[in-house]
Amino acid sequence: MPRIPLTWLGDHVELPADLTAEQLAADLVRVGLEEEAIHTSGVTGPLVVGQVLELTPEPQKNGKTINWCRVDVGAHNDLDDDGNPTVARGIVCGAHNFGVGDRVVVALPGAVLPGPFPIAARKTYAHVSDGMICSARELGLGEDHAGIIVLSRLGYGDDVTAPGTDALRLLGLADEVLEINVTPDRGYCFAMRGVAREYAHSTGARFTDPGLASDDVLRERPAGFAVEIADDAGIGGVPGCDRFVAQVVRGVRASGPSPAWMQQRLTQAGMRPISLAVDVTNYVMLDLGQPMHAYDLATLTAPVVVRRARPGEKATTLDDVERTLDPQDLLVTDSTGGHAARVLGIAGVMGGADSEVGEETTDLLLEAAHFDPVSVARSSRRHRLTSEASKRFERGVDPQLPRVAVARAAALLVEHGGGTVEDALTDVDRTSAPEPVAFDPAQAGRLVGVPYTDDEVRATLTEIGCTVEDATTPWRVHVPSWRPDLVAGVDLVEEVARLRGYDAIPSIVPSAPTGRGLTRDQRLRRAVADTLAASGLVEVLSYPFVGAEQLEALGLPEDDERRRAVRLVNPLADGQPYMRTDLLVTLLETARRNVTRGTSDVGVFELGLVTLPPAGPGVAPRLAGGVRPDDDTLAALEAAVPPQPLHAAGVLAGLAEPAGVWGAGRRADHGDAIAHVQHLARLAGVELAVTADRERAPFHPGRCARLSTLDGVVVGHAGELHPNVVTALGLPARTVAFEVDLSALLAASSAEPVQAVPVSTFPVAKEDVALVVADDVPAADVLTAVRVGAAASTAGDVLEDVRLFDVYVGDQVGPGRRSLAFALRLRAPDRTLTAEETAAVRHAVVAEAHARVGAELRA
Repeated sequence: MPRIPLTWLGDHVELPADLTAEQLAADLVRVGLEEEAIHTSGVTGPLVVGQVLELTPEPQKNGKTINWCRVDVGAHNDLDDDGNPTVARGIVCGAHNFGVGDRVVVALPGAVLPGPFPIAARKTYAHVSDGMICSARELGLGEDHAGIIVLSRLGYGDDVTAPGTDALRLLGLADEVLEINVTPDRGYCFAMRGVAREYAHSTGARFTDPGLASDDVLRERPAGFAVEIADDAGIGGVPGCDRFVAQVVRGVRASGPSPAWMQQRLTQAGMRPISLAVDVTNYVMLDLGQPMHAYDLATLTAPVVVRRARPGEKATTLDDVERTLDPQDLLVTDSTGGHAARVLGIAGVMGGADSEVGEETTDLLLEAAHFDPVSVARSSRRHRLTSEASKRFERGVDPQLPRVAVARAAALLVEHGGGTVEDALTDVDRTSAPEPVAFDPAQAGRLVGVPYTDDEVRATLTEIGCTVEDATTPWRVHVPSWRPDLVAGVDLVEEVARLRGYDAIPSIVPSAPTGRGLTRDQRLRRAVADTLAASGLVEVLSYPFVGAEQLEALGLPEDDERRRAVRLVNPLADGQPYMRTDLLVTLLETARRNVTRGTSDVGVFELGLVTLPPAGPGVAPRLAGGVRPDDDTLAALEAAVPPQPLHAAGVLAGLAEPAGVWGAGRRADHGDAIAHVQHLARLAGVELAVTADRERAPFHPGRCARLSTLDGVVVGHAGELHPNVVTALGLPARTVAFEVDLSALLAASSAEPVQAVPVSTFPVAKEDVALVVADDVPAADVLTAVRVGAAASTAGDVLEDVRLFDVYVGDQVGPGRRSLAFALRLRAPDRTLTAEETAAVRHAVVAEAHARVGAELRA
């Protein structure tokens, strides 16, 4: 986010003398620029200029040599016997890059440096050090901590560095810097020029535009260094570069330091001063908004060529990283070693290392160009390389700025580094004025709800730089070159609403209609979330984007339909280009992240959409902007949208019940996962059949349940995760999970309201039945037999509840068999059950289980 030093902003717009960063933020937020933060230097207290009067080196026993200095700090000197400040202060300093007579920066006792690091008089090396002589790093002005700041080397003359002068103001450390948040459509506010213009819109202050070209800048000049643009086709028919300005400046001390005021402003704006050539191009970029580049002219061979990369081509950028280029990358090259053979940089993103300005550089080629935002944005993301230049280019840069920026940079180089500017200039200009926007002024009032007059609309558009032809309606509005975001009438409406004041738009809250509330499906969805949360699970929200590696980790077979996913054209991350087809794939990643951060017992759930594209291509029509599509186009668009059912999923790892004074804890198992799904089904009023499923990834083949409606519609799976999946994701052993299709579950639920069941006032009777069956008989089949048998008994339908409470495998039941014990709760609505009736239920259960699954009563 751009940082705005108030003193720099004042170069372009008239500011009140008492303006604070807080007030500036309030002024800018009225025109849509939000405050991100207010930055200060972190330095407080007495920080003054001092002149070194004496310097005595004193070797120490540890091998280090310190300097005992007497420093004149003007009115802050020690007092003599008469109370006059005439005695220089004694200060111990370990640096050696300064000498007697140098003007330095001194932090006196009571000052606080960034850290915070309070300064006080203290005894050290057998002296009382009455302050500290400061380096740039100690003041937060740079990374150099070994060398003391010598003001004359930074360009400060003796006239402004008298001993005792306030160094806070001298070095800009007393200044406040406002950091603002700029939306993507307003890239012109990434420059002091743009922010100053917006401040003028907000307050009416007088604004001077530094980006307008003078007659001298636009005069005819002989052709300079040869430049070719070889990218007419571009991407989607849009050329990657439509303007390239190049200017040669000779005899410049390019690697020398920039003036102190420029370094100060760059530091306040969040950039590190490097050298004159680099600092000047960065300064012009921050001031005007035009990214620039300075090449070492001695390393170039004409012509400079702007072209697309060739397959397999590589380049080393300024960060010393060799990058394999993509054929869609736009490059700036020269002809060293053959025609257009050497890459000078990725256009609009970062320059190349080969042509970098070095210690011996004296002749420069200044470049200021206009690159296609889409091309720059794609290259920046493709190489994961975000630069100050790419931030501006991908948001849109004023195509009329390159020539102004080059002239400004050349003048600064000559002023502070000597040399001369060649009269020859290269300006390859293929830009064209944008088409005028057809605009009905009544549209502003119609969309915003404020009755703006035509005069108000016209005045607002003129204020932002538009030229309005209003002889007929709709008006023809010519937008300014620095506003590429204004392409339709609604964009102009937004500008009218913004500059006329959002506070002028009335807040009218519509009255809520009576007799309406949540739909049945909405109530059920909320009940599902409430129920899972009440059971101890924590609701999370994960991004619906996945990569092929995540699907591999789940062990999905190659022919699994969940591998057929929608691929995004412009994914947020290259490694996750697909929309999820399964909720567990992202929820398991959330669980893994919690486990890696020390949470050994995890219980999380999520409600979210999955995208299930049908087989075959589903191509959506491309829509024109600014007009409502016809009904057929909307129907085709809707038909191309793949189904997106709502799923609920949960993951449980570690202990489901913690250990405590009540006893040992209990590890979550597949029964817990199945129980959660059954509970959700009861909320929806749906009875589920539970059967074993041995082929459902990512579950364990022997501990996975398929959950279906009685009509055979599969609504979900639950069970223990496969050990390979647990290992691949780094989850605790025996982690369990469930996933249920809530859309299918809700569709299966009855639309009729749930009927209340009368509560019987008669006592409950309990019966336990242990049935021995073959070990391959599913427990769900035995449970069904128990229910059917109980309902068919001579006692009538008196089964209130049945629960499987024990499973036994051992010698008592024999090999290949197991015992399933069920607890039955029996109750009649009109009588107390007799012993004969409960026994009849027991006998009916055993008989039905024997008939259905060959069960026998355990002895």
